[in-house]
Amino acid sequence: MAGYSYEMDRRPRMMITGVVLDAPDARDLAAFYHRLLGWVATQDEPDWVTLGAPGGGPGLCFQTETRYVRPVWPAGPGDPQMGVHLDIQVEDLDEAGRHAEKAGATLAGFQPQEHVRVYLDPAGHPFCLYL
Repeated sequence: MAGYSYEMDRRPRMMITGVVLDAPDARDLAAFYHRLLGWVATQDEPDWVTLGAPGGGPGLCFQTETRYVRPVWPAGPGDPQMGVHLDIQVEDLDEAGRHAEKAGATLAGFQPQEHVRVYLDPAGHPFCLYL
């Protein structure tokens, strides 16, 4: 990063192990992403589920948040922001889109790019399928 300097040998070891999505029900949202991606649960508790990536690397985690507010996409002034979204590379947008909808996703009303399809998961988190 421009203008940033830090002695790397003084940096403690850190590793991202997962991305956490809040939801009204962790298990329901994890079930959706299991249907979408085929990933399996490596941790399954009433309010926390982790799905592991088949080839290793960071997993997807789902946390029940009783005060969860569904994001709005695209957000307008005063709307709850998405905060984070997932980018999922696919080989065929149409086929992947049909699969996403069968798994429980909804095609977003606003599509900003030709080679990207924005979908909403059952909790309202946007995710992008792209070539």
